[in-house]
Amino acid sequence: MRLPQRLAALRERNYRLLFAGQVFSLVGDEMTPVAISFGILDHGGTARQVGFVLGAGTATMVLLLLLGGALADRLSRRWMMLTADTLRAAVQGSVAVLFISGHWQLWQLVALEAVWGVGAAFFNPAITGLLPQLLTGETLTQANALQNLSWSVGSIAGPALAGVLVATVGPGPAIAVDAGSFIVSALLMTLMRAPLSPVRERASLLKDLHVGWREFRSRTWLWVIVVEFGLWHLTVYAPVIVLGAVVAKTHLGGAGSWGVILSAFGIGALLGGLVALRYRPRRPLLAATLATMGFVPLPALLAAAAPVPAIAFVAAIGGGGFALFGTLWDTTLQAQVPQQVLSRVSSYDWFGSIALLPVGYALAGPVANAIGVRTTLYAAAVLMAVEVLCVLAVPSVRQLGADVPELDARVVDGELCSVEASFHSH
Repeated sequence: MRLPQRLAALRERNYRLLFAGQVFSLVGDEMTPVAISFGILDHGGTARQVGFVLGAGTATMVLLLLLGGALADRLSRRWMMLTADTLRAAVQGSVAVLFISGHWQLWQLVALEAVWGVGAAFFNPAITGLLPQLLTGETLTQANALQNLSWSVGSIAGPALAGVLVATVGPGPAIAVDAGSFIVSALLMTLMRAPLSPVRERASLLKDLHVGWREFRSRTWLWVIVVEFGLWHLTVYAPVIVLGAVVAKTHLGGAGSWGVILSAFGIGALLGGLVALRYRPRRPLLAATLATMGFVPLPALLAAAAPVPAIAFVAAIGGGGFALFGTLWDTTLQAQVPQQVLSRVSSYDWFGSIALLPVGYALAGPVANAIGVRTTLYAAAVLMAVEVLCVLAVPSVRQLGADVPELDARVVDGELCSVEASFHSH
């Protein structure tokens, strides 16, 4: 049966394998925060300890992202991703054993999640650079939407399944599923036919990083949105994830309710991803930034300990907005940044976006102890609204058009790059 045109990206064998692996691994990934949070809280742990464990993986990912981006522009991106998934499978398998045994210590969880971050640092820039090697044009845009759909599927199924498993058999089996999902993803990637790597001269890693930084900072719309997401992870996302679990445990009925809320976010993201398969706004970054405003009410309703259906409804709206943002952002990045430096620029994107997340995880508990959980979450809602409005005030964010500019060739420090000939947003 022939796939509809809007799913034409799935006709490409390599991408089908990659997409299937992502669906499996993202379901497992979205189970882990729920399982770890309640595994710690149910054993007398605190929100501060949850923050330390969740932040450990992000911290090492942040430290190594730039190296991961530089290597992904030099080496086989597929093999980097395969190795990263194998490493993360081993890590999550070890965490599962610790929880199942019931004899874990905080330092062990922190250390293992820190190693998990190493795999993520190599995987994330590599997949951003790999997609334009597999697909081009309209099918690349579809692939970006499908990548967000795979994340949405994980966001729906992962928390719900984790909530059921934590409530019935404990957090260990939930994390074991995550370990198995990485194994499935790695096996599927072994079946892919390796795409050609970009042809470029070899330079030192420092020079590679310098070229990537120059390409990153030369685009105002790019670094402004990255700064916004860095602040969002610090002031909004981290408090919601850490304190949301606390609110659910104390006021909303426990892990099952938190799983429903997170799954609702995923359902919204799934719907937003379906819209993104067809939606082509004339000004993609303006539309993408406006779409993220749907997340603003979520921390406020958590602060008020509103009924679970109300929180879940708002979470779904927020999920749809972020799914739409993700597709429009990835497509814009891949259209405007030369392929030869795309993984490096992507690593700066990842780095700037999540560099403050470990700090946010670590501070969420102490700040809540100092000013209260409700005040912290209300402040998160206000800060997010301010951050989005500041980004909308930047002309290049509002004015960047959807048309992919004509490409010509230029040499960037010895690298033959295809870049826009006429795009000047700043």
